Amino acid sequence: MRIGVVGGGLMGSGIAEVCARSGVDVTLVEVDDDRVERTRAAIDKSLHRAVRSGKLSDDDCAAATERIAYSSSLDDLDGSDAAIEAIVEDEEAKRDLFSRLDAILPDADFLASNTSSVPIMKLGAGTRRPERVLGLHFFNPVPVLPLVEVVRSIMTDEETLVRAHDFAEKTLGKTTIDSQDRAGFVVNALLIPYVLSAIRMYESGFASKEDIDEGMVKGCAHPMGPLALADLIGLDTLLAVSESLYEEFRDPSSVAPPLLNRRVEAGLLGRKSGRGFYDYSGR
Repeated sequence: MRIGVVGGGLMGSGIAEVCARSGVDVTLVEVDDDRVERTRAAIDKSLHRAVRSGKLSDDDCAAATERIAYSSSLDDLDGSDAAIEAIVEDEEAKRDLFSRLDAILPDADFLASNTSSVPIMKLGAGTRRPERVLGLHFFNPVPVLPLVEVVRSIMTDEETLVRAHDFAEKTLGKTTIDSQDRAGFVVNALLIPYVLSAIRMYESGFASKEDIDEGMVKGCAHPMGPLALADLIGLDTLLAVSESLYEEFRDPSSVAPPLLNRRVEAGLLGRKSGRGFYDYSGR
């Protein structure tokens, strides 16, 4: 089986790595050759980290590395059995990409989006075969977290769902849950208002970021506090999902606090930029 992955950021590179470690051949497409090399380096680093931690053997690491082909041309996806999109959270960009994927892969088993906020129906509407378009929402870090949300639009057919479930569960070894095509799906519809509430608490001066995070870790057994989690998600992604939730439900709990907007405007996006609510430049 060969899977095409478009976008080599945190999510796309993680999806490509998990596929390769599961015995799937991958063609990963980035926007230019510079991004290709950065993505290659990030995946190599992640694979060797897994070797050092004892989760992957040297032979399996080498095999996974060989299964990933890198390109800056979408045309190199020709012949893939399916494709997963993991580009920027921008509806217009995603719609354009799905239209192009539809033309390149007319016989693909499915075309999936890893989007956190864009309705799957809108992506499928830009194709000639919306019945094979769905969401496969992985979680960061993809090689570690076992969950995938399978998101069905009103146009997705049963055969596409079965193929996507089989791929996520039987091929990748992930746990799947089903979601309707509504903003935030299952996890983010619950998670994002919680994280935004923590940002408001910090913004108001009610408590320090360290005490907010430690309170949720030590008091509620969360593996990570909400502000550290915001940095891991990416503050720009958090903002995009909050806007999508508010647009659909008009729930005040989904409104982004001014502090979140200002950090995104300043380019303080969390771990991926080196600084968000915490400073990661020395790590």
